[in-house]
Amino acid sequence: MAARLFGILKRGAEAVGALLFLLMFLAFLLQVGSRYLLDSPLGWTLEASLAAYLWFVFWASALMLREQDQVRFDLLLRALPARGRRWLEMLAAAATLALFGVALWPTADWIGFMRIDRTWTLGIRFDLLFSVYLLFMAAVLLRSAGALVSHLIRRPGNDER
Repeated sequence: MAARLFGILKRGAEAVGALLFLLMFLAFLLQVGSRYLLDSPLGWTLEASLAAYLWFVFWASALMLREQDQVRFDLLLRALPARGRRWLEMLAAAATLALFGVALWPTADWIGFMRIDRTWTLGIRFDLLFSVYLLFMAAVLLRSAGALVSHLIRRPGNDER
């Protein structure tokens, strides 16, 4: 039952991500077409593209990308023996957890404060526009906590790499 629910939620998140990308692309095409074909640029299309891009990037990073899809600079990590990799991965997870944890409240406070202002063309409140970053932060915190717990309970001989 839980796996089925997770699958439905995953497909829903992917559908929202695809819709955001489609909106960004359509606004971009409309912008290019109105500017170069009709010689009458539309101001709102740039803002719509930027808003959709912002939401797509953080939405996808929070809900669509798996851990192995993330870009990692692991040249040093791969050079270490299994025990060293485990300790470095635990250190990275703990540092990420600590830094994002410390930044969560000030970030939420700032985003809440931004409700006083709106975008110039479409009039989107900035707190709504940037709220997706809190979702991203929550996902990073959960992933980091999961990675740390996973490394703490995993036996050193059970490294799969």
